[in-house]
Amino acid sequence: MDSNKGEIRIIAGEYRGRKIKVASRPGLRPTPNRVRETLFNWLGQWLEGLSCLDLFAGTGALGFEAASRGAARVVMVENDRAAFSALEAARERIGARAVEVVQGDALRYLGQSSERFDVVFLDPPFRQNALPAVLAKLEPRLAQGARVYIESDAPASSTLAPAERWVELKRARAGQVSYQLFEWRGDDQGGVSRHV
Repeated sequence: MDSNKGEIRIIAGEYRGRKIKVASRPGLRPTPNRVRETLFNWLGQWLEGLSCLDLFAGTGALGFEAASRGAARVVMVENDRAAFSALEAARERIGARAVEVVQGDALRYLGQSSERFDVVFLDPPFRQNALPAVLAKLEPRLAQGARVYIESDAPASSTLAPAERWVELKRARAGQVSYQLFEWRGDDQGGVSRHV
């Protein structure tokens, strides 16, 4: 987070330098600048034309960064009312037309939506052990070759099964946070991903 407590700054792209106010909520952890820079280096910096899902949006740091870098559509799902209101206000303030903010439970959203996404950001609350249930419901929402970023307190590799449908592309750690990028191979194990 920036030195100005309660704000994060978009790193690159159309909204570079714009500040997003962060709701003061227990357990809300903005993805640090260094981790965001690494993630978007992994993703190739620009996301033109891609559809992104920020499933536990929180501060919106990842979703707004994706929109700034050319994503055609970014859906942010947030259950907390105060955090949701802050996301809506930030979207209006910076004019992020590609962003849709949805208030609701992540699992419920995955069960109701039929949309498929090219990039998914998963940063659930660490102590809820939500990843296994989320990943099971997420698979039908993934486009072939989709990339899924997971931020957690420990590497999530054992959660992703069967292994032949998931390929770990990158892994790093920053302090207490483990972060990884996976590619979804789905049922087309012999296919070549358009993202590689």
